Amino acid sequence: MPPFHIATFECDVTPPLDHPLCGGWIAPVRGVDDPLKALGVVLLGHEKPVVLCAVDWTGLRNEAFRRWRAALAEAAHTTPEHVSLHCVHPHNAPFADAEAQKLIADARAPISLDLKFYEGCVSRSAEALKAALTKAAKFTHVGTGSGDVKEVASNRRVLGDDGKVKFTRTSATKSKEARDAPEGLIDPTLRTLSFWDSETPVAALHFYACHPMSYYGDGRVSADFCGLARQKRHDETKVFQVYFNGCGGNVTAGKYNDGAKENRAALRDRVHAGMVAAWKVTKRAEVKAWDWRFEPVKLPPRTEASFGEVESTKALNDEKAPAAKRNNAAYQLAWLKRKETPIEVNCLSFGDAHFNLFLPGEAFVEYQLAAQKLKPGAVVNVAAYGDDGPGYIPTAKAYLEGGYEPTVALAGPASEEILLKAIRKLLKAEKGGGK
Repeated sequence: MPPFHIATFECDVTPPLDHPLCGGWIAPVRGVDDPLKALGVVLLGHEKPVVLCAVDWTGLRNEAFRRWRAALAEAAHTTPEHVSLHCVHPHNAPFADAEAQKLIADARAPISLDLKFYEGCVSRSAEALKAALTKAAKFTHVGTGSGDVKEVASNRRVLGDDGKVKFTRTSATKSKEARDAPEGLIDPTLRTLSFWDSETPVAALHFYACHPMSYYGDGRVSADFCGLARQKRHDETKVFQVYFNGCGGNVTAGKYNDGAKENRAALRDRVHAGMVAAWKVTKRAEVKAWDWRFEPVKLPPRTEASFGEVESTKALNDEKAPAAKRNNAAYQLAWLKRKETPIEVNCLSFGDAHFNLFLPGEAFVEYQLAAQKLKPGAVVNVAAYGDDGPGYIPTAKAYLEGGYEPTVALAGPASEEILLKAIRKLLKAEKGGGK
């Protein structure tokens, strides 16, 4: 059995003063409360290298995602399909869709992304990965542990008696009715995958499903409470930490957060407590090999006229329209342009009882729960916010229930069946396997 190695890398991806945040939909950079990072690991020693990376940005869409992924793949001497690239999804952070920005520039709409800054982040992260390969550490075991996170997550879609969305519980909610409503459907568990050289920890990867915003829109750059929990854990353990946002498309901290600034630290500490709890019950297993599978999917675009090329082009070129509307139209056009380019869904498994699933977009928590249900008794860690071209990925039922997410999701209701089919295949929950 050959020795296995893991390389850890990090890169600063904090935007400069006046750079757009959240795609230009909110106030631009006015200052930095805490830096944004690209953090990742490279697994070496078994078939092609595997790269797992999370960036403290709102999202990476379409060509911007594929360009960054390809750069990391080249640096790691692997193929793009062996790279899983994700965003943590704080909102006081950049949102990258290179093709959309080109359309925005042509239409002379307000800027969404500084392409030179973006390219610099891509290059620096690839260089950081390349440099890390020379310092790769041996690992012999993987660890798995889980801990519940209390009073953070709540479902943002509160239904009325008619089965329709009564109101949306946003990340910061002052409404008493919204705060008093039940948590709703969530996954309260934070799960940790760790890598060890015998009894010495080398790296820890955390998975938890919730929109990671306590407050935003003030121009103060921050990785917010999930990124801060990750940093706190690193500072106290000196073990390399990466945080992956799970299927939190319809999950926020709204029940437990009214937007008061002191809540950021409180939410950070609650997520951090989940990390500590997961670590305390971690069980290690010797690594003899791992399996990397990927499945390409094509998520169908919306068929409504308002999401089509004609209406989107009209909205993009409307000089009187708000920046958010024009930029969103550019995102829609970029999605339509790449609709024949598939998204790869990935899975890293260590044996038949340990799976790590990597999904695109702002997938609803139902996908994460469905994946875990497919493998009862097994460890199933789930990350979402990979290629964010489709934006929200609701369930088919959600389009009938109404609410915010189906009004802006770029992929249609048929996406649920397609994505679930890929998940079943990657988890080996049906006959056939991944690529």
